[in-house]
Amino acid sequence: MKIKNLTRTALCVAVPTAAALPTLTSCQQAVEAEKPNVIFILMDDAGYGDFSCYGQTRTETPNIDALAQSGVLFTDIYSNCPVSAPSRGCLMTGLHMGHAQVRDNVEDHSNPVTWDFINIDNHPEAEGQMGLVDGTPTLGTVMQSAGYATGMVGKWGLGSPVGGSAPWDRGFDFYYGCVCQRLAHNYYPLYLWKNGEKVYINDRDKVTIPGTKLDKGADPRDIRSYDKYSKDKVFSPDAMYENVIEFVDTNKDKPFFLMWTTPFPHSPLMAPQEWVDKYVAKYGDEEPLSDEKCNPGKWPHNYYPCRYPRATYSAMISYFDYQVGQLVAHLKELGIYDNTIIIITSDNGPANNNSSPTVWMDSAAPYRCGKGWGKRTLHEGGIRMPFIASWPAKMKEGKVSNHIGYFADIMPTLCELTGVETPQTDGISLLPTLLGKEQPQHEYLYWEFTDFGGQVAVRWGNWKGLIENIHSGNRTMKLFDISTPGKDIEADDKDVAAQHPEIVERMWRYIKESHTTPILPRFEMEIFNE
Repeated sequence: MKIKNLTRTALCVAVPTAAALPTLTSCQQAVEAEKPNVIFILMDDAGYGDFSCYGQTRTETPNIDALAQSGVLFTDIYSNCPVSAPSRGCLMTGLHMGHAQVRDNVEDHSNPVTWDFINIDNHPEAEGQMGLVDGTPTLGTVMQSAGYATGMVGKWGLGSPVGGSAPWDRGFDFYYGCVCQRLAHNYYPLYLWKNGEKVYINDRDKVTIPGTKLDKGADPRDIRSYDKYSKDKVFSPDAMYENVIEFVDTNKDKPFFLMWTTPFPHSPLMAPQEWVDKYVAKYGDEEPLSDEKCNPGKWPHNYYPCRYPRATYSAMISYFDYQVGQLVAHLKELGIYDNTIIIITSDNGPANNNSSPTVWMDSAAPYRCGKGWGKRTLHEGGIRMPFIASWPAKMKEGKVSNHIGYFADIMPTLCELTGVETPQTDGISLLPTLLGKEQPQHEYLYWEFTDFGGQVAVRWGNWKGLIENIHSGNRTMKLFDISTPGKDIEADDKDVAAQHPEIVERMWRYIKESHTTPILPRFEMEIFNE
């Protein structure tokens, strides 16, 4: 199933918001009395084209492909933001970026230990990012209200361990992982958090902080020169997977909701050597990622050198695919696989840095990635996500859906699934698509992002309006017909705004009705105050 050859005919029409839907829907009536388990898998920086079921020809993902072949492969699902914390905040609350609390990655640069991967152990207040306001409904709290055991394993990024907005403060009965997204990007960390307590997984004297160079005189082409980064250490994705299984085993006899928020394949480039070797055999020799290229300056821009960067990137995704396959096998052994919904997606598009060979991988295909096109941008490569949903009890044959939606839809989907009242959201339930029923449509999708020069975007049917460089004074909207996928669909010579002023006017109306004043002034853009 290769989506690169699909044609798209999706059109949007106005419908009531999710909150206005009837209390008992036909979809709820179609769900059996036994509540399904839900496992929501969120990768970190994986692109639209990183899975072979979406057209990837280098990296192999047979287990994720198998879920797509028996479930629904969505072609037009978007992240609500092109970077991590706000993307997760929108997912967690069901609000788009015009209404969101968290609208960018927020770090405390005033604290001298913020980027200190060792001394931060004694300063938990320096961990974490901007948190959610107390009382905010989250996926965790609504699933708790539905009688589900709730768990999260992996990266959080929506508060600190001690600031009142950790996972265990926001609706998750069980948590294991990196509360702080900075610390998630060391795959051999000193510790992880488990239910509010630190679990030390590596010896302090063995932890190699990001930015550490090869030993002086070490041969960068000798794989043994890289031993100090990983040898005799615990790999955090392995520890996380063990806790995924622990949560499933503990709750196998009751309905559970699990979010597995893996750090794969975010930089730095690290994977088990046997998986790297598999792709070295496939790709052949390659130039190492040098100290100079992976360490161009101070954090957050430096990672680790890597002997085989392309092979390692593929290994990271394939190893995670293997873990997904192991989880599926375990669910089958427990006899709960058929009534478990599994959703797999990514928080934003592929990164553009020397530690992420995403251009060579064509990670956003059929869209463009690389500088100015993937992560941190509102181009298709930055926000259009792989999105696969599997539910064996209700889906007997795989299908492709070109329904247009985004992460704000997950909250109303789970609420409709479980029969609980939906908080105010910007989403529309995807449950009809999962059950093969008529699917309500969004009138439009909306994004705003203050970083990378300031950006606003709207999708209405097959039209996309995009405003960039807002902080530099630009107020001109580009308009693109994105009905036919391709790397050039958002190129300047494809801008048809001048030919369709009535559509541009409509887009501006959507922008004005979608923006609310943000919590932090730093999230505001002058375009909304003119």
